[in-house]
Amino acid sequence: MVMQQSTSSTAVPVTARRRDKGRLMQEAAMLAPAVILLTVFLIVPFFLSFWTAMTNQPLVPRPTPVRFIWFSNFIRIFKDELFWTALWNVSRFTFWIIPAQCGLAFATALLLHQKLPLRNLLRGMFFLPAITSMVVVCVIWGTLFQYPTGPFNQILGFLSGGAIQPIDWLGDPQWAMFSIVLLSAWQAYGFQMIVYLAGLQGIPDELYDAAKIDGANAFRRFWHVTMPGLRPTHVFVLVITTIQAFKLYTQVAILTQGGPKSSTETVVHYMVRAGFEEQKMGYASAVSVILFVIVLIIALIQRQLLRRFDV
Repeated sequence: MVMQQSTSSTAVPVTARRRDKGRLMQEAAMLAPAVILLTVFLIVPFFLSFWTAMTNQPLVPRPTPVRFIWFSNFIRIFKDELFWTALWNVSRFTFWIIPAQCGLAFATALLLHQKLPLRNLLRGMFFLPAITSMVVVCVIWGTLFQYPTGPFNQILGFLSGGAIQPIDWLGDPQWAMFSIVLLSAWQAYGFQMIVYLAGLQGIPDELYDAAKIDGANAFRRFWHVTMPGLRPTHVFVLVITTIQAFKLYTQVAILTQGGPKSSTETVVHYMVRAGFEEQKMGYASAVSVILFVIVLIIALIQRQLLRRFDV
């Protein structure tokens, strides 16, 4: 009898350990595809880029062997005034695009969250620019920006009675980056709008009902129910928008090519030109590593600030 009890008491922990081991194996199997994809497409390319940045690797193989030049590419980048101009331009673009794009997306999401007629159709229409090719959008907006007889200039002239002279939207250094911001905010705000809509739909209606019973007006319900419920959404949208802003390239490559007078030169455009036009892949890889580190630091700072202010 004693032996049977000891045997059964020993079998229970063994069964529990087997069950825990099976659960761990199942979790590892579920994580494996994501880990493999991140390793192949993110971690390995980053280390390859870092290794290439330490060499004088050209785009096309040459008879002379590739040399390991350590941090020479990084030193040359930091001494290049055009790089600092590009970094300033993309920082300025990010500072402008975040409130414009996120604010427009948030306002549109609040509007389309209401019980409007044809609400689903309106959501699809507002989301349409986000799934339109950026090349197509740039061609259309390039026509709108045309100087001096483009539609935007025609509208301004008509509304002002001819008092406002035609603006060279893409040829004037004072207006070129602003024009890129307008185009980019209109094209991409649909994605943030969908994210905000998902966040709004995740807030329980019972919270709004309880606030109404307590006598809270529309503004107080918005400030004390909607905004706290969207805290994770705000963090996600802010980080994603910042990352996308620092990757600005297509609009510049199609409309301005970095001009006029380098007023729209960006880090990615600077990198692509160094890698493919000047055929300096080692130098371009160093630029990509610097850009990655900058975006990573900014994203981490944003997360810490938002946590500190309980957003």
